[in-house]
Amino acid sequence: MTIVTPQEIAQFRSTFANYPQGMQALDLIEDCEGDLEDAVMTLAIKAGQQPEIGNSEWLDSLAKKWRALICQQELREDLQSGSVDKLMEKIQKMPTFPNVLVTPVLLYVFKQGIADFCEPLDSVRE
Repeated sequence: MTIVTPQEIAQFRSTFANYPQGMQALDLIEDCEGDLEDAVMTLAIKAGQQPEIGNSEWLDSLAKKWRALICQQELREDLQSGSVDKLMEKIQKMPTFPNVLVTPVLLYVFKQGIADFCEPLDSVRE
Protein backbone atom coordinates (compact mmCIF):
# COMPACT_ATOMS: atom_id res chain seq x y z
CA MET A 1 0.00 0.00 0.00
CA THR A 2 1.28 3.44 -0.91
CA ILE A 3 0.23 6.19 1.48
CA VAL A 4 0.49 9.86 0.58
CA THR A 5 0.69 11.99 3.70
CA PRO A 6 -1.39 15.14 4.21
CA GLN A 7 1.85 17.16 3.93
CA GLU A 8 2.66 15.53 0.58
CA ILE A 9 -0.87 16.19 -0.68
CA ALA A 10 -0.48 19.85 0.30
CA GLN A 11 2.86 20.01 -1.53
CA PHE A 12 1.37 18.44 -4.65
CA ARG A 13 -1.55 20.88 -4.60
CA SER A 14 0.89 23.62 -5.55
CA THR A 15 2.50 21.36 -8.18
CA PHE A 16 -0.85 20.57 -9.81
CA ALA A 17 -2.48 23.97 -9.21
CA ASN A 18 -2.87 24.59 -12.97
CA TYR A 19 -4.46 21.20 -13.64
CA PRO A 20 -8.09 20.84 -12.46
CA GLN A 21 -8.07 17.06 -12.95
CA GLY A 22 -4.92 16.86 -10.86
CA MET A 23 -6.63 18.78 -8.08
CA GLN A 24 -9.68 16.49 -8.29
CA ALA A 25 -7.41 13.47 -8.02
CA LEU A 26 -5.71 14.97 -4.96
CA ASP A 27 -9.12 15.56 -3.37
CA LEU A 28 -10.01 11.90 -3.89
CA ILE A 29 -6.63 10.72 -2.58
CA GLU A 30 -7.25 12.86 0.49
CA ASP A 31 -10.76 11.36 0.87
CA CYS A 32 -9.14 7.90 0.73
CA GLU A 33 -6.93 8.91 3.67
CA GLY A 34 -3.91 9.03 1.40
CA ASP A 35 -4.28 5.46 0.13
CA LEU A 36 -3.05 5.91 -3.41
CA GLU A 37 -4.10 2.48 -4.65
CA ASP A 38 -7.70 2.88 -3.45
CA ALA A 39 -7.94 6.31 -5.02
CA VAL A 40 -6.49 5.23 -8.36
CA MET A 41 -9.01 2.39 -8.63
CA THR A 42 -11.89 4.82 -8.19
CA LEU A 43 -10.36 7.22 -10.71
CA ALA A 44 -9.72 4.39 -13.16
CA ILE A 45 -13.32 3.24 -13.03
CA LYS A 46 -14.51 6.83 -13.55
CA ALA A 47 -12.18 7.02 -16.58
CA GLY A 48 -13.74 3.91 -18.08
CA GLN A 49 -10.90 1.56 -17.16
CA GLN A 50 -11.68 -1.89 -15.81
CA PRO A 51 -8.86 -2.95 -13.51
CA GLU A 52 -8.97 -6.70 -13.01
CA ILE A 53 -6.00 -7.19 -10.70
CA GLY A 54 -5.21 -6.04 -7.18
CA ASN A 55 -5.05 -2.31 -6.51
CA SER A 56 -1.31 -2.05 -5.90
CA GLU A 57 -0.46 -4.32 -8.82
CA TRP A 58 -2.67 -2.33 -11.15
CA LEU A 59 -1.12 1.02 -10.19
CA ASP A 60 2.38 -0.43 -10.56
CA SER A 61 1.47 -1.88 -13.96
CA LEU A 62 -0.03 1.41 -15.11
CA ALA A 63 3.06 3.35 -14.05
CA LYS A 64 5.32 0.88 -15.85
CA LYS A 65 3.34 1.34 -19.08
CA TRP A 66 4.31 5.01 -19.00
CA ARG A 67 7.88 4.56 -17.77
CA ALA A 68 9.40 5.32 -21.19
CA LEU A 69 7.60 8.67 -21.30
CA ILE A 70 8.09 9.63 -17.65
CA CYS A 71 11.78 8.70 -17.70
CA GLN A 72 12.77 10.76 -20.74
CA GLN A 73 15.83 12.71 -19.62
CA GLU A 74 14.36 16.19 -20.20
CA LEU A 75 11.17 15.29 -18.33
CA ARG A 76 13.00 13.50 -15.55
CA GLU A 77 15.04 16.60 -14.76
CA ASP A 78 11.84 18.66 -14.56
CA LEU A 79 10.17 16.08 -12.34
CA GLN A 80 13.15 15.97 -10.00
CA SER A 81 12.89 19.74 -9.62
CA GLY A 82 9.15 19.46 -8.90
CA SER A 83 7.86 20.72 -12.26
CA VAL A 84 5.23 18.69 -14.08
CA ASP A 85 4.36 21.19 -16.81
CA LYS A 86 6.25 19.60 -19.73
CA LEU A 87 5.08 16.13 -18.82
CA MET A 88 1.46 17.27 -18.47
CA GLU A 89 1.71 19.03 -21.83
CA LYS A 90 2.89 15.80 -23.50
CA ILE A 91 0.37 13.58 -21.75
CA GLN A 92 -2.56 15.84 -22.61
CA LYS A 93 -1.75 15.25 -26.28
CA MET A 94 -1.94 11.48 -25.79
CA PRO A 95 -5.53 10.23 -25.88
CA THR A 96 -4.49 6.80 -24.59
CA PHE A 97 -3.58 8.14 -21.14
CA PRO A 98 -6.65 9.32 -19.19
CA ASN A 99 -5.64 12.69 -17.74
CA VAL A 100 -7.35 11.89 -14.45
CA LEU A 101 -4.81 9.10 -13.85
CA VAL A 102 -1.74 11.27 -14.35
CA THR A 103 -1.67 12.60 -10.80
CA PRO A 104 -1.81 9.25 -9.00
CA VAL A 105 0.76 7.77 -11.37
CA LEU A 106 3.14 10.68 -10.76
CA LEU A 107 2.59 10.48 -7.00
CA TYR A 108 3.42 6.79 -7.21
CA VAL A 109 6.61 7.60 -9.15
CA PHE A 110 7.58 10.31 -6.66
CA LYS A 111 6.98 7.93 -3.74
CA GLN A 112 9.12 5.25 -5.44
CA GLY A 113 11.81 7.80 -6.18
CA ILE A 114 12.32 8.94 -9.76
CA ALA A 115 15.81 7.44 -10.00
CA ASP A 116 14.63 4.07 -8.66
CA PHE A 117 11.55 4.07 -10.88
CA CYS A 118 13.61 4.85 -13.99
CA GLU A 119 16.53 2.54 -13.13
CA PRO A 120 15.21 -0.53 -15.03
CA LEU A 121 14.92 1.57 -18.18
CA ASP A 122 18.35 3.13 -17.60
CA SER A 123 20.00 -0.28 -17.31
CA VAL A 124 18.47 -1.32 -20.66
CA ARG A 125 19.74 1.86 -22.33
CA GLU A 126 23.35 1.32 -21.17
